[in-house]
Amino acid sequence: MDEQKKTENSPNSTNQSGEAQQKPSEGGEQKSFRKPYYNRKRRYSYRQNRASGFQQINTAFKKLSVVVPLFNEEESLQPLANEIRKAIKPINIAYEVILVDDGSTDNSLKIIKEICKPDKRFRYVSFRKNYGKSAALQIGFKEATGDVVVTMDADLQDDPNEIPNLLKKLEEGFDLVSGWKKKRHDPFIKRVSSRFFNFITRLMTKIKIHDFNCGLKAYRKEVTENIKVYGELHRYMPVLADWEGFSVSEIAVNHHPRRYGKTKFGTSRFFKGFIDLITVLFSTRYIKRPLHFFGFFGAFAFFVGIIVNGYLSYLWIIGESLSNRPMLFLGILLIIVGVQFFSVGLLGEMFVHNSMNEKEYFIKEKG
Repeated sequence: MDEQKKTENSPNSTNQSGEAQQKPSEGGEQKSFRKPYYNRKRRYSYRQNRASGFQQINTAFKKLSVVVPLFNEEESLQPLANEIRKAIKPINIAYEVILVDDGSTDNSLKIIKEICKPDKRFRYVSFRKNYGKSAALQIGFKEATGDVVVTMDADLQDDPNEIPNLLKKLEEGFDLVSGWKKKRHDPFIKRVSSRFFNFITRLMTKIKIHDFNCGLKAYRKEVTENIKVYGELHRYMPVLADWEGFSVSEIAVNHHPRRYGKTKFGTSRFFKGFIDLITVLFSTRYIKRPLHFFGFFGAFAFFVGIIVNGYLSYLWIIGESLSNRPMLFLGILLIIVGVQFFSVGLLGEMFVHNSMNEKEYFIKEKG
């Protein structure tokens, strides 16, 4: 009995309802108090986080949208969903995960429905046929409701635990943060071709990024709203964002070996990538000034043709025969091609001039 009374009068003791009790005052009156509910809940949450081995991570963003395009990844979907939940749990943010099924022919859609049914934070979109990763990303961006969007592949090679690092880099003031698979776990031919592809892209675009095609990226909402992705242009999201005036950066991220299935990489993607690079360069740099593109080649061909024919004209003046000179036809051809290129550039300028409007300029802020 004495020990029980001693415990009850202890300043750190609590009653059955969880209320803290004070030590009796000098007048013998015993006062009890209860802290506001949100304080008690916050204190409990902290102890729980510390006991479970992670610390709460605060972020300036209000809601996170994770967009996952996928095609025939039935074996990796359930582990991926579990890893995403585990990775976002320490972050103090509301979130949603949008799984975009790009016309899978296996049981991917069935497994997606099993994932989304008990957890309303998971949603899905399913295409009737395979349209490509760019289309899946574009639909995912359209469905996203968060003020920050993270994209990642569904093959478990991208690490969801990098999401807090991507958000932290965004908070430094960048609009797009791309992952850099510094240590890749891919076949040799894919590693070599990717390095060459990134080198050429970096050289031609002047954007200092090591890995343009990494699936793990973080975007502010305004980036995904103002960039249209189609064809195979998902490889060049940093280029498209940079051209629209958004700030771009990158961080090194973990890359894991593929656990299930096989890679979708093929030799055709290698050649398509360079064709798409030309498309991106033209659509970003010259779409509003086509004469700068066509005019350069046109002027170059025209002046080379003039020089060739000028030289042959000099030979004709001094008495040499031009009947067996193939260069004459080359000079004439270059002049004709130069005029055609220049004409195409002028026509393009006319179309641009007639289609210009104020909606094509993105205003960051007003004073």
